[in-house]
Amino acid sequence: MSAILSFGESRPGYDVPVLNEREARAAAGILLLMSVIAAINAALLENFLPMRLVVTLFFVDFALRVLVNPRFAPSLVLARLIVGNQEPEFTGAPQKRFAWSLGLGLAAAVMVMIWGFNIAGPWLMAACMVCMALLYLEAVFGICVGCKLYPLVMRRAVSHCPGGVCAMTPRRDPMTRARKAEIAVLLAVLLGIAALIPGGATMEPPARPSAASVPATAPVIAPGPGE
Repeated sequence: MSAILSFGESRPGYDVPVLNEREARAAAGILLLMSVIAAINAALLENFLPMRLVVTLFFVDFALRVLVNPRFAPSLVLARLIVGNQEPEFTGAPQKRFAWSLGLGLAAAVMVMIWGFNIAGPWLMAACMVCMALLYLEAVFGICVGCKLYPLVMRRAVSHCPGGVCAMTPRRDPMTRARKAEIAVLLAVLLGIAALIPGGATMEPPARPSAASVPATAPVIAPGPGE
């Protein structure tokens, strides 16, 4: 029973239980994709059923992660099937549990909004946008915001972070540094794109012909037998 109700796994050379960061990022990507589909249905089609289903799955998934065992969370199981042949990247379980606990609290609040009070307005969309932003940061950049908050809130040291960002290294590899010329190109492209906004905003789509302006087609009358 204790093996089931656990969080993280012990590995030689690690002083704390660890999780596979590759699974966590893949699971975040899976949840992000489903959240985007649900948000599009809610915002453009006013169909909130996908949103209700995704919120429920989100809550159950994080409840299993935090309260039972991450290995049983549906998104992590699916992620394990997808990236299971990749070399695992171990990350400390304590900060992940704290981060996922925050996710569980956010999911519980959204559950109350959407199922308890049937709220489907700006507050719901704002909460969903926060969830999607957090998932995006983890899935794409490997940045776990909750993990960043862990040492500030819990007053405990963090170890075994993805990419070694929590390790105190004297200097970074030069390859990871952005040079001034590279930053200048980035800013030039962004400013060029921004300069196109005024002109693009004033463009109007081509006018569609109205029903009144379309000439009526004369009916074709088939000749009679005597004609």
